[in-house]
Amino acid sequence: MTAFEEARGSAVDTLPGRRRLVIGAIGVVFWTWLLARWAYHNAWLDSLFTAVGFPDLIRSEMGVSQREPWLPVEPFESFDLVSLAIESAPSLAAGAFITVYLTVLSMLFGLVIAVPLAVARTYGGPILSRISLAYTELIRGTPLLAQLFFLYFGLPLAGIFDSLGFVGQGGIPRAAIFVAIVGFTINSSAYQAEYIRAALQSVDPGQLTAARAVGLSRTQGIRHVVLPQGLRFAIPGWTNEFIYLIKYSSLAAFITVPELFRRGRNIGSDTFEFTNIYIIVALFYLALVLTTSLAMARLERSVAIPGLGTVSERN
Repeated sequence: MTAFEEARGSAVDTLPGRRRLVIGAIGVVFWTWLLARWAYHNAWLDSLFTAVGFPDLIRSEMGVSQREPWLPVEPFESFDLVSLAIESAPSLAAGAFITVYLTVLSMLFGLVIAVPLAVARTYGGPILSRISLAYTELIRGTPLLAQLFFLYFGLPLAGIFDSLGFVGQGGIPRAAIFVAIVGFTINSSAYQAEYIRAALQSVDPGQLTAARAVGLSRTQGIRHVVLPQGLRFAIPGWTNEFIYLIKYSSLAAFITVPELFRRGRNIGSDTFEFTNIYIIVALFYLALVLTTSLAMARLERSVAIPGLGTVSERN
């Protein structure tokens, strides 16, 4: 190999690291600002930020008219996109908060449902396997928006949540958000079940045989031997599902959930700058997706076991 080829290979090898570094730096700034905005109701954080020179950063209202007090908009008035971004950032941050916890809660609750579904599909008898198959095919075969409409308009689910006295009071989300969480959980569980099923099937069948040989029951072998390996294989699929949910959480806007997309649409209706506001909203989604991909890649590397954790190591 020539010196040029060696130098070229070295540059190619370092490119992903540099890219991760840039995305990580942007992510730190983005998430630091978001977390500060989300914590606006905490008085002690308000005092902290005021002490370091950012008065009213936390406790200012999150409406479109409340721009960041520490970032002047006047120098950017000739740049419509930048000035609109400064003006709308607090409101979009509030919408991003709902987008993020819709996504995270739906992923976690969906995982609780998906693991038994995947195990039943892979190791269950004919009845359990068919029930799992019917559930996943029904959910994956129908549009997510149709599922949300069915839950919100077709079933009295919103009314049931409204009947709970604490829903919509104080910091408790209103009924539409709970309905969205239910809808996303059901949808996500079907996709996660398929990712996990594929991961379980990629585990060498001899692993379960060996577990039985050392005295574990079949259930114990699945729980203590197969699942720990299979769940590692499923992380790339989870990354895909995480990104899918971040983007498709925008469908909750159609059942009146004030998440990121709906906030952007409302700002566009107020300002008539639809092109600019949708560009800004797209940048928010892009930041969420890229930082999520980076975090999930870090998770995959951190839990990887030589020979098991990643595709390259398995090969």
